[in-house]
Amino acid sequence: MRLARVASAALSLALLWGCTSSSTTTQSSTTAGSAANIIKIGVELPLSGGDASNGIPTDNGVKLAVDEANKTAPAGFTFAVYDLDDAVQGTHDPALGAQNTKTFIADAAVLGMVGPFNSNVAKAEIPLTNDAQLTQISPSNTNPGLTKGDDAKKLRTSHPDVNSYFRVCATDDKQGAGDAALAKQLGLKKAFIVDDNETYGKGLADVFEAQFKKNGGAVLGHEHLTAGQKDFKALLTKARSLGPDVVYYGGTTVTGGGNLRKQMGDAGMGAIPYVGGDGISDDEFLKTAGALANGSYYTVAAPEVSKIQTAKDFIAAYKAKYNSDVGPYSANAYTAAKIEIAAIEKAISENGGKMPSRLDVTKNVAATKNFDSPIGTVGFDLNGDTTAPILTVYKIVNGKAQFFQTLKS
Repeated sequence: MRLARVASAALSLALLWGCTSSSTTTQSSTTAGSAANIIKIGVELPLSGGDASNGIPTDNGVKLAVDEANKTAPAGFTFAVYDLDDAVQGTHDPALGAQNTKTFIADAAVLGMVGPFNSNVAKAEIPLTNDAQLTQISPSNTNPGLTKGDDAKKLRTSHPDVNSYFRVCATDDKQGAGDAALAKQLGLKKAFIVDDNETYGKGLADVFEAQFKKNGGAVLGHEHLTAGQKDFKALLTKARSLGPDVVYYGGTTVTGGGNLRKQMGDAGMGAIPYVGGDGISDDEFLKTAGALANGSYYTVAAPEVSKIQTAKDFIAAYKAKYNSDVGPYSANAYTAAKIEIAAIEKAISENGGKMPSRLDVTKNVAATKNFDSPIGTVGFDLNGDTTAPILTVYKIVNGKAQFFQTLKS
């Protein structure tokens, strides 16, 4: 399908501010409609740098959902994708994520937002979307504190009784526990843990540590990386001296996960299994770790769509449009966008065919139950978490990630 791309004013502003953000607004050229009736779905993801190997396939999932929605959009309305990149110098950045969110909020045509990809970016954005009552659905944020407990309450001070943030993925209290169960299943009993000291990575590693100990394992050490750290020789020398049979990493590839695994070979630890969460689920990990990526395991807080009967049409449409396989979170993002679009269309109908308010859309999203999608039947609990959390384990063999097993959490 031919796409018309219109450079947004936000890009010019971002360049003036010295940011690395990029943006596009994409809509179907086959759908008529005045500018006043364009409804934008804001997409906030890392679209450049090392995180882009996950960010771009995730973004593609949203674009596919919008393309499909425009074939049956309510009369007089057109849906469009509004992309903003939260990567600075190749790495996701909470400050830029917050600025991007403000850009969405300032545009009255933005009635829904998909993203971000990373939990520390979400932590900076949720207070803003809560204040604006703008629906935000993340395909991949896994830190429990974004939706649960006192940490979540602190992010929603403007409208404590209105939740605007939702997610369609499992959380780290489930993912970390799943990783610990995997280690036990593999017969691994002595762990050395490393995390990147970010919201996602440290939270995931802490959950893994607690569950690993509960399962009878011994934690020989738990180290935290510093931002931008590249040399892990001293850390790995210490780890090797303790004799672990597994190294667990909490974090992303670009914050150290790829280089850490690669340098395990130089430290004589290449044969030791490496286990992590979805932060190392990208192609960048395979590229950075090279041959040492083999023997690694990671979990993704989403189902393996090739194993789901209802995902066949989505997979075929994605491959036809992008000539590539789906990414780990492409189907999650597609589902998030579909849920928002359905909520918007319902709100238009309830508003007599007129443009609805953001709050109307948010209320409809919150009421979502039994929504059929490529990742299964989805709904949200009172916290905004999915009612159908699923984890998938992959093992890297011969330089490629292979499905290992599904964990229902």
